[in-house]
Amino acid sequence: MIDDETLRRGLAATLDRTDLDGLGRLERGKVRDSYVGPHRRTIVVTDRLSAFDRVLTTLPFKGQVLNRAAAFWFDKTRDVVPNHVLDVPDPNAMVVTECRLIPVEIVVRAYLTGSTSTSIWVRYDHGDRVYCGHRLPDGLRKHQPLEKPLVTPTTKAAAGLHDQLASREELIAMGACDARTFDEMAEMALTLFRIGVEHCARNGLLLVDTKYEFGRTPEGKLVVIDEVHTPDSSRFWVAATYEQRLAEGKDPDALDKEYVRRWYAKQGFRGDGEPPPIPDDVRLEAARRYIDAFERITGTPFVPDLEEPATRLRRNLARWR
Repeated sequence: MIDDETLRRGLAATLDRTDLDGLGRLERGKVRDSYVGPHRRTIVVTDRLSAFDRVLTTLPFKGQVLNRAAAFWFDKTRDVVPNHVLDVPDPNAMVVTECRLIPVEIVVRAYLTGSTSTSIWVRYDHGDRVYCGHRLPDGLRKHQPLEKPLVTPTTKAAAGLHDQLASREELIAMGACDARTFDEMAEMALTLFRIGVEHCARNGLLLVDTKYEFGRTPEGKLVVIDEVHTPDSSRFWVAATYEQRLAEGKDPDALDKEYVRRWYAKQGFRGDGEPPPIPDDVRLEAARRYIDAFERITGTPFVPDLEEPATRLRRNLARWR
């Protein structure tokens, strides 16, 4: 595990934004800065942390963790589910085939949990018994496993807008995708989720839920894009303490940004209004959890690159200009 001195050093030098020349048109997302060319896209993963559909803070080395975790999963699953990756030339960057985005997020959930207003637990707790087209029985408890993983999609909203829960039929009716494409995405997502669950179980983790995004290559091939099974896109719990913490009425040990969501929720913030300032100690603990998840998943120690990121990125991405 990373030492506190290095982590605090990273706290003072987080990668908040990039401005790189010669890589294409800049599209700044919540976490990623994408440079778009005619045939390829360069994705730079910053240290920005997004929750409740808002950018709230930065975490030290978060971008390196996310990019390297995504690269691990893309490589592990490429023979089963095709993806858009061409090269990973930098700890914070990935070069990919430019794809036509399908404006749907395929969310797969295996547990009744969550803290946001659209999460399956919050909706269930408020009395909803149909969630994204799936009927749920009465009497379920928070954090318990669902009978089987559920595909619970959302719309993929434009910047500044909120994603909306939807069923398969609703997405098709609104023209987000056709039935064949949705079913292909759902099948790919469930395959990726099964691989993720099995791999994480061997490493002492529960893969609780996750989201996938898909696009079509210029040749029309459907591929998974953006990220796979990172601590940003997924929820991970520590398997060894799960049963005991539930028996004690506590939340599971989380190794993802749910820790930060819970902190904000305890301050009364769930996405509306001005977020409260987040203490450095919370940012550091969140970073430790991201790194812990990375090390458990990959089986390798996380060794951060401490070089000034803008200089390093320009050098490492020079051949892709």
